[in-house]
Amino acid sequence: MPEGQALAGQAARFGLAGLVTTAVGFAVIAALDIGLHMTPALANAVGYAVGIPLGFALNRGFVFRHGGAITRAGLRYAAAIALALALNQLVLRLAGAALGAGTGPHLAAQLAGMATYTGVSFLTFRFWVFRQGGA
Repeated sequence: MPEGQALAGQAARFGLAGLVTTAVGFAVIAALDIGLHMTPALANAVGYAVGIPLGFALNRGFVFRHGGAITRAGLRYAAAIALALALNQLVLRLAGAALGAGTGPHLAAQLAGMATYTGVSFLTFRFWVFRQGGA
């Protein structure tokens, strides 16, 4: 398969895995927050605690079809997520400061942060965490 087609397929699977992970994490958060009246912060933390390992499993098996060492990939995955979250927050703050106050600018800053998180995640997963054919 040509490299462009392989990359497009990988990106499509990555998007689908992200949608599934987000839906499951949000369902857990909503069930705990609204259904069981857990504090929002704790419900959010539990939702992410469910979503992050699910995301790892989907990205490793479905998206990147990685057969390498699971422990090494898991540690790299955690580092990649931490990096993506840190850059998300940085972009959110910078975009928020540059765009100013108001609903539209706030949403634009959030979208910029989300795009950063998604792009950094995909690139670090593809070229470092789940890299094929090498350590």
